[in-house]
Amino acid sequence: MKEYDIFIPLYYSDNSLVEAKKFQSLQTKLLNHFEGVTFIPRPLEGFWQVGQVTFRDEVVVYRVLAKNARNARRLLKTLKEDCKKVFRQPEILVMEREADTF
Repeated sequence: MKEYDIFIPLYYSDNSLVEAKKFQSLQTKLLNHFEGVTFIPRPLEGFWQVGQVTFRDEVVVYRVLAKNARNARRLLKTLKEDCKKVFRQPEILVMEREADTF
């Protein structure tokens, strides 16, 4: 089984707040394609550098589990491109890792 985390920014690149309905729409899409979704609403701070400039962002995380990694990757690749447009970001981070349940 695979576990995926999708990191979604709380703010657009111009520092204006992303509307709540966009997060709700994403959650609905994830729930429609996976058996469940966990939303981690506590904002996390992220930092990255481009050249000599350090950028900062606040993100929330959506977590899903998938038995079929191939299908999940295909779906998440499309979803990632959609999120880049909807949330007006040059990049959206999606992490994949092995997950064992019992």
